[in-house]
Amino acid sequence: MNRFVSITACSLGLVIAAMAMTLPFTFKTIDFPGASFMFPFGMNPQGDIVGNYVVDDLSHGFLLQEGNFTAIDYPGASASFARGINPEGDIAGFYIARDLTHGFLLQQGVFTAIDYPGAAESFAFGINPRGEIVGGYIDNLGVSHGFLFHRGVYTSIDFPGGTLTRPTGINAQGQIVGFYVASGTNHGFLLKNGGFTTIDPPGSTSTFALGINAQGEIVGGYTAGGVSSGYLLRKGIFTTLDVAGATATTATGINSEGDIVGNFIGNDTTRGFLAQR
Repeated sequence: MNRFVSITACSLGLVIAAMAMTLPFTFKTIDFPGASFMFPFGMNPQGDIVGNYVVDDLSHGFLLQEGNFTAIDYPGASASFARGINPEGDIAGFYIARDLTHGFLLQQGVFTAIDYPGAAESFAFGINPRGEIVGGYIDNLGVSHGFLFHRGVYTSIDFPGGTLTRPTGINAQGQIVGFYVASGTNHGFLLKNGGFTTIDPPGSTSTFALGINAQGEIVGGYTAGGVSSGYLLRKGIFTTLDVAGATATTATGINSEGDIVGNFIGNDTTRGFLAQR
């Protein structure tokens, strides 16, 4: 039987850092053959990448391993989304069936549904080497909360004062990143040792923190001056990530090697990228 507890971390902080001015990355495009839209999201230390792609208006999860794509479709689902992968190759994500969203774990070829107890809908996003999974759920009143799931136990996560909390990534140390909404504005967050820290690049009007690696480096996306860019937060310094020629860029995942995956909009379509230093 699943068990669950509810906690609210006790401390708040604010990340304040200078924006770095250099972009020491080489970008490579990631495209699933025949896909109209591409959304890489997570990557493990071995360089295996998961995400989702769209063909004929249908979303499928994927695993990109050693240059080869494998589609990931939850049985009976109308849409599937792979979001996180750990060094063991375990994959977390979510699927839609009968117009409801459920989380899943794909482990050694076997799917397991992940549903927060009593929730109307659930989403799984990140998974670490210990098998800890983070995600979100919507309660019966329509309020969005986060959760941590490990060994059959669900722990609810709520940013103090937020109207929505969505954890999206977790590293080997159990540090969690995600985003929350307060007064109608999106902010990134880091949850570490029971305390929240807000993540907002300078000038941002909307921020999402989406991935974190073992070194504590964080990636995500933000909007400033009407322009949407990706970012890397490393040792207190923000570096903006923009794919050349793109109208918008978002960084979604980072592994322990410092490689970054994400997506960008160009020529009226969304494509994936891999950025390496």
